[in-house]
Parts: sequence; structure tokens; C-alpha cells
Amino acid sequence: MARTTNGNAHAAKIAIIGDYHPDYPVHRHTEEALGHLPTPLSFEWIPTEQLATGAAEKLEHYDGLLIAPGSPYRSEEGALAAIRFSRENAVPLVGTCGGFQHLVVEFARNVLGILDAGHAETQPHAPRLAVTPLACSLAGQSHPVRFVAGSQVAAMYGTDQAVEPFFCSYGLNPEFRPRLEAQGLVVSGFDLNGEVRILEYPRHPFFIGTLYVPQARSTQENPHPLLRGFAAAASERARVRIQQPAPVPGE
Repeated sequence: MARTTNGNAHAAKIAIIGDYHPDYPVHRHTEEALGHLPTPLSFEWIPTEQLATGAAEKLEHYDGLLIAPGSPYRSEEGALAAIRFSRENAVPLVGTCGGFQHLVVEFARNVLGILDAGHAETQPHAPRLAVTPLACSLAGQSHPVRFVAGSQVAAMYGTDQAVEPFFCSYGLNPEFRPRLEAQGLVVSGFDLNGEVRILEYPRHPFFIGTLYVPQARSTQENPHPLLRGFAAAASERARVRIQQPAPVPGE
């Protein structure tokens, strides 16, 4: 069921891609964080299994996709199909934790052409792992993240560093980084040791993955800047969609 944050009939429509569980804290944080935003929007969860086939038809009416934390997903293919739909159709997307990881896998497979690019959590023996275990798990920890000057995320934060909450044990295989960046998926945030924590795709209106979960530190008084930016991009897409003339029957 869709939920609207402020009753605005013209609110941007957000699809949260993930397998919702009410007892999973980061899922509750995700819903709460969307409710903190000043931008009018409605949101609903779409289980990954529903997107394993026909993802484009099911997602075409949404103005933004949030790829939720909580991997492994019930359908990896469904999550990857949603990410691909966003990337190819300029639909604003933010992927956090597992969303970041699957953003990497999707890009590696469908842009780099590494069709067997895998994720160590679900395919630990795959010959080419785009996502590998972190040297130390970050689950339940908060750490500083430094932003690359001139990046989209740096502009949204308005600062060069922030402390963010992590819930993950997997991240980008550093061997993949040069090829990802050569095709435009660039690193825009690091930890203090230079490990990748944020990826963005400047060729797209809004296509950003964070290994941390910004939802978990958003509050009503201080909505997270990254989520504010995502909502603004989705709202702009909604504005364009609403202003488009209806098709003429028979044309």
C-alpha cells in the first residue's frame, strides 16, 4: 500500500525496492526518513521477487527508486532489474548498504560486460567478484566519510566530511574500481583509510550508492541531506511527468 507523507496528490512517487520486514531496524528507519523530508512524496515497498520479470512495466510510473538495505534479497535478479531500469531511463535512484552493493554488480554486468560479476555474500566461489567481504565488518558502527570535492554528494552535504552509520560486511572489490570509473561510475566518498564508501554516476540525474545507511541518522528536525537531494530529483521528475500532455486516442 502506498503511503503519502503529506497528502499532496501530486507528490513524487517513490518505490522502495526490498523485502520489507517490520522487525528490521533499517527498514523502519527507511520509512521514517522518507517521512522526515519536506518534499511531498508517496512511497511503497516493492518486493524484489515481483521485479524478477517485467520490471520496466511495474516501475515506469515511479519518480524515484530507493534500493533498500537488507541483502541478500529474495530475488537478486529483481533488485538488479530495478537498478538497470533506473540507470537506463534516468529515474532518480539511491541505493544504501545492499543497494550500493547491487548497484556495483549491475553496472559490472550490464555496462562493463562482465556477465558473471558476482557478490561474495550469495556467490562466494564466483570467479569474478565485484563485491567482496570488507577487511573488517562495519555492522553497527559509525565512521567518518570524506567527500570528493566537486561531487554531487559534496554539494548536497555542503561540507567535506560526515559521520555515517554502517550495517554492512561487504563492499566494492577494489580491483573493479578503475573499470567502473572509466565508464563513469565514479567514487565520491571514502573512509579515512581511502576505502570506497560512495559511488555516483554524473551522467544520470541522480544515481548514487552509499555503503552506509543515511536513513538511520535522519531526523524530523534534520532530514538527511542525501535523502533531501534524492527527493528533490524525484520531485522534479514528477513535475515533468505531470506536465506532459495526455496521449491523444488513436495516435
